[in-house]
Amino acid sequence: MKLTQEEKSLLESVERGEWKRIPDFQQEAGRYRQAARATLRKDKRVNIRMAERDLVRFQKTALREGLPYQTLLSSILHKFINGRLVEKPG
Repeated sequence: MKLTQEEKSLLESVERGEWKRIPDFQQEAGRYRQAARATLRKDKRVNIRMAERDLVRFQKTALREGLPYQTLLSSILHKFINGRLVEKPG
């Protein structure tokens, strides 16, 4: 199997025993599972207008990430309204 440099670095770190289980793993796993379900639940449709250049940038970014651009937009909006998306300084 061919690994990227980043994947090799992660694998070596795991093999050196540098990774430890977080306290309250089951609770944290449940919290992330619940957040994932909420993020994936799509029960409302929204139509928005935006500049074509912005849409093209979203589409290109989504393509690099390997997901549909609508999913990327939904994820960004979800993170923003939950205070987990902040503007970079500078």
